[in-house]
Amino acid sequence: MEWYDFAIYSVAAALVFGDVFFPSEDPATGTLLAFSTYAVGYVSRPLGGFVFGRLGDKIGRKKVLIATLVLIGVATLLIGLLPGYATIGVAAPIALVILRFAQGVGVGGEWGGAVLLSSEFGDPRKRGFYASAAQIGPPAGNLMANGVLALLGLVLTESQFTSWGWRVAFLLSGVLVFFGLWIRAKLEETPVFQAMEAEKARPEAPIREVFTTHPRALVAAILSRIAPDVLYALFTVFVLTYATGELDMSRSSALAAVLIGSSLQVFLIPLAGALSDRVNRRLLYGVSAVGAGVWPFLFFPMTDGGSWPLLVFGVVVALALHSLMYGPQAAFIAEQFSPRLRYTGSSLAYTLAGVVGGAIAPLLFTALLDSYDSWIPLALYVAITAVLTVTGLCLGRDGDEDDDLGVARSAGRPAPSEGATTA
Repeated sequence: MEWYDFAIYSVAAALVFGDVFFPSEDPATGTLLAFSTYAVGYVSRPLGGFVFGRLGDKIGRKKVLIATLVLIGVATLLIGLLPGYATIGVAAPIALVILRFAQGVGVGGEWGGAVLLSSEFGDPRKRGFYASAAQIGPPAGNLMANGVLALLGLVLTESQFTSWGWRVAFLLSGVLVFFGLWIRAKLEETPVFQAMEAEKARPEAPIREVFTTHPRALVAAILSRIAPDVLYALFTVFVLTYATGELDMSRSSALAAVLIGSSLQVFLIPLAGALSDRVNRRLLYGVSAVGAGVWPFLFFPMTDGGSWPLLVFGVVVALALHSLMYGPQAAFIAEQFSPRLRYTGSSLAYTLAGVVGGAIAPLLFTALLDSYDSWIPLALYVAITAVLTVTGLCLGRDGDEDDDLGVARSAGRPAPSEGATTA
């Protein structure tokens, strides 16, 4: 549900925000400015990681997840009510940036807790599968976001959609917030955190401990995220601008391609997570990263003729490669840190990687295409990020299921695989 909020902004930034909040005679400039506010949602994530990550290890996963849900939902709702540039002038883009910043702070504190709730209740020997549950959020949210906007685009005229139609998608967030709060109010704390409470093993200064005792793990986790973030930004956000602007396709055709790819990801991500429990997690991740680095060199020439079926095929393959990295990713990152520092370490890795990965990706894609009028710099950019991710995987370690089992047993509590049930 939170990723619906985040994704609806990403899609709107590619399709309408340039006109509504950043009017300019040059369409490329308006799009670039709209993507700048998209980047703010990533740049602000480290603040969420620092604030909510440490709280997650100190006061618990559940309380933090409720706070982040409210923050993201309220910010999204207010974006839907925000007047455009034509109504309140420069105050409109300024307010938009502030609300986008709030979204990013919430997401920065959200991811680590969602991953730990799903994985720490599950069998540590199947951490790849259980942790991948939280990873379904982005494609499911993206699917919902694109679906809502596609439906609005079909039933409304172009002028209606641009003037007020897109706001409906943001206002729907209010309904999702109430539903999410109802779910989270019923959750229990994870067995691992309950065991740490019983042992009085909660860290006093988790951020400092992560930087002083887990520096290699933090670097490995950060680098592992860069290629998936950049690939996802290319094939769910920038591809909308590329298809409509360079390939002369309609907005609905571009959205449909992303919808199809995202719908398949909902199934592929947990399959990839489960597969990573059976084969070496880092190897599966690494091979997929290499494929991600190569695919754009095939995608851009293949779609140059403006064929919609080839666009769909290209997006599907790209998002399948993303799934093979993203499914195991949550487990890989969580496994780099000890249980008592896991929320803080995972949140810091997730948010810091977002700044150098997903935040600047649409901006760079837009700027590179505008400067060179060629897809080659874009493909090279993705290839470089793939090299960085493979490097991070080499620096990382394989998981140890005894980490969770040992914490629970030392506190005299049942381990996740020894009788604990999911909430």
